Amino acid sequence: VQLQASGGGSVQAGGSLRLSCAASGRPLSWWHMGWFRQSPEEEREFVAGISRNGATSFYQDSVKGRFAISRDNAKNTMYLQMNSLKPEDTAVYYCAVTADEISWRSRWSADTLYPYWGQGTLVTVSS
Repeated sequence: VQLQASGGGSVQAGGSLRLSCAASGRPLSWWHMGWFRQSPEEEREFVAGISRNGATSFYQDSVKGRFAISRDNAKNTMYLQMNSLKPEDTAVYYCAVTADEISWRSRWSADTLYPYWGQGTLVTVSS
C-alpha cells in the first residue's frame, strides 16, 4: 500500500485544517489506520486511530474534542479534521496503516504496530 498525506499548512491559533490520507494498492477497508505527529526534538506520538470499518476511533487526550478522524473506504481516503488548533499542535503529521487485527485492539497507539507510512504533511500553528 502507498499512502499520500496532504492538507497541511499554516494557520493561526483557533483555526482549522483537514488532513487527508489517500491510499493506493490494497483497498482501504483492508486496514486499520492512524495519524501520528512529530515536532522538532520530540518523539513521534499517536494522535488518532480508526478501525477498518470506521466503527471505532481513539484519540490522544490532548486532541479529544478538537480533532475528528474519519474514513471513506469508497474513496480510499482517511481524514483528520483539526479544529481549535493550538501552537503545540505544530508538527509533521503522518498517516499509517496496519492489518494486524489482534494487536491493534490493544496497541492502537503504538507506532511500531504500523508497517506502512505516508510521507508526512507539515502543520504550523502560530499564536
